[in-house]
Amino acid sequence: MHSPINTSDPTESRTEVTVRLAGERDTGDLLRLAALDSAPAPTGPTVVAEVGGELVAAVPIDRGAAIADPFRRTAAVVQMLELHAEGLRASRECVSGAGRRGRRIARAAPAG
Repeated sequence: MHSPINTSDPTESRTEVTVRLAGERDTGDLLRLAALDSAPAPTGPTVVAEVGGELVAAVPIDRGAAIADPFRRTAAVVQMLELHAEGLRASRECVSGAGRRGRRIARAAPAG
């Protein structure tokens, strides 16, 4: 997903941001980002934001602290990632909750 982000810097009126799930190939970049942010790297499923092909922020889907490049304007990007992570959590909870309800209904049906 590509989303243009407006920044308050007049020289950077629009920046294209790519939001995606982190993969194994991102491990080194996540460690670099965590070191820049003086924070632990996220574990588990994580959504990341790239600007110009470089990771600038990451948010764990299963709740946890965001990490971001402290040398870039990333507040809006982090907010966007947090919304994506929240949506992914909600989707997963709806799907798993519907499956559990369906199994309970099936067990409650009379044999016959």
